[in-house]
Amino acid sequence: MTRVPDVTDQTDEIAVLGVECFAHHGVLEHEKRDGQIFVLDLALGVDTAPAAASDDLRDTVDYGSLVAAVKTAVEREPVDLIETLAQRVADVCLADHRVEWARITVHKPHAPISATFSDVTLTITRRREDST
Repeated sequence: MTRVPDVTDQTDEIAVLGVECFAHHGVLEHEKRDGQIFVLDLALGVDTAPAAASDDLRDTVDYGSLVAAVKTAVEREPVDLIETLAQRVADVCLADHRVEWARITVHKPHAPISATFSDVTLTITRRREDST
């Protein structure tokens, strides 16, 4: 049986926190019509040793390009659930072969809740299917 790696097996982590996107996701009609801000935290398991040795951007994940791709994915066609949105973002992150795992947190600070609250979040962790 192949052992599924734990996130803690990977010592290197690249994180980009607080990525703001304006999108039209949600179950309610006004969420899809009016849109709202979603905030994303991205954490990626990456072996950074090759980049550290070469000092070359081509040997690591270009987080500037990654954030642009994530924003595009978030701001495209609406979905009902933040679970679906988080998976979409994880798929974008895992498209880079150097990313062994991705931990995505979607913040929905303006969720339609009839109470005082500061944030709604969902965090998922996904691993490359070919990772051992």
